[in-house]
This record gives sequence, structure tokens and C-alpha cells, in this order.
Amino acid sequence: MKFNIVEASMHKDSEGAFLGKTVFEVEGHKAAYEITFFSKRGKEWDYSLHYAHESGLEAQFMEVDAALEEDDDWFDALLDAAQAALGA
Repeated sequence: MKFNIVEASMHKDSEGAFLGKTVFEVEGHKAAYEITFFSKRGKEWDYSLHYAHESGLEAQFMEVDAALEEDDDWFDALLDAAQAALGA
């Protein structure tokens, strides 16, 4: 699966935790996705996957969710985009 990053952002909250998101489109999928990231120290990351704007097909959503779980390069590219926005 190929994806295109639409936008990314990250900031630190008042307690120093990292909060970020990356909006991306997957080739051939109806809807865009948003992955949100959270880390207390910037080392171990929790994430949540959502539709960015409007709902799409559940089977496509599950395919993307599985790809994020199985492919570290995919996850890292989306996280890297958000982290790059922190320094911008």
C-alpha cells in the first residue's frame, strides 16, 4: 500500500508530553486517515487511528490498521512526519 502524507503536527503539552497527528491518504482508499500519537517522554508511543474527515469502508480501515501493526516502516514514516513538524 502506498500512502501520501497530507499534514502533520506535534507539540508538547504543559507537562512535557508529546501530542501529535498525521493525516494521510492511502492509494485506492475512499477516505483519508488520521493517526494521533502520544508519548510521555518521546520514546514509547501510543497511537490511535481514525478517519480524518468522513467515514470510509470498514475493510479498508482494518487493512490500514493491520499495516500499522505489522509494518514498522509505515508507522515510523507517519510518526517521523509528526515529529518533524515539532521542530518546524
